[in-house]
Amino acid sequence: MASNTEHYTLDLPEFDRPVRLLIVVAPYYKAIADDLVAGAQAVAEAAGAAVDLVEVPGALEIPSAIATAGRLSNYDGFVALGCVIRGETTHYDTVCNDSSRGLTLLGLQGLAIGNGILTVENQTQAEVRADPQQQNKGGGAAAAALHLVALARKWGGSGGRKAHDDLRRHDVIRLAGEMEGPGRT
Repeated sequence: MASNTEHYTLDLPEFDRPVRLLIVVAPYYKAIADDLVAGAQAVAEAAGAAVDLVEVPGALEIPSAIATAGRLSNYDGFVALGCVIRGETTHYDTVCNDSSRGLTLLGLQGLAIGNGILTVENQTQAEVRADPQQQNKGGGAAAAALHLVALARKWGGSGGRKAHDDLRRHDVIRLAGEMEGPGRT
């Protein structure tokens, strides 16, 4: 039974220079989203990280917003928050799988992302997982992002921004012919 299982939680990493996190939340279930955000903000504050918050319409838009911010901004890490509750159609499966897949692909490209998108069977499960005084999945997602930022800084040498720089350098796609204009290398 999951409620009797002990879980080990890593201590938050310490940073020698400021960390900027972007929380991207889909507030479709507003009370759940608010609890997730509160948990994430508390953990970020405990680690000394600065946080910005943006809202998107739904869980499927979260990876796109993070990808855009990864290309166009200078955040160190990202926290994805939202909730998908199973309904009567297969839309649940699509939203859960595609939002998770999108975040995983961005992580494999080098972005530091904590995934706090809840995928649950009912409202009660969501409430328990979102509550900062219970399972605090928003806080867990922020902690995951912070740990990945710490690893990127450890392995990235001068600033840990290599993945961000690589994403910016490779966002031009040439299908055929020569490059023209300011993007030419």
